[in-house]
Amino acid sequence: MRLITLALAVLLLLIQYPLWLGKGGWLRVADLEQQVEAAHQKNDSLKSRNAKLDSEVRDLKDGTGAVEERARFELSMIKQNEIYVQILRKGQDMPGDGATPAPPPPPDKAKDAKPH
Repeated sequence: MRLITLALAVLLLLIQYPLWLGKGGWLRVADLEQQVEAAHQKNDSLKSRNAKLDSEVRDLKDGTGAVEERARFELSMIKQNEIYVQILRKGQDMPGDGATPAPPPPPDKAKDAKPH
């Protein structure tokens, strides 16, 4: 009788193995559910980023305000007849120290004129 009980216990353990540790076991399913949840969170953050980029692209295509704002802040451009004032703190470097030099002024037309 003891042998039959031992054999049944071993069979019970053998049957439990695929349920817990097999290819479609509960541990594997729990791991896959965690991976799916992580993928959903990443997708949500990417959707949010894409929505922001889409909104910015639409604004750049349709309106001139966004283009002007980018030109002013990123490229330090100003409108014609506008004065740009920048206040520097003590010890702060002058902007444009490493910038490319301005192009030379156009040649004077009076000097280039040929006598007829």
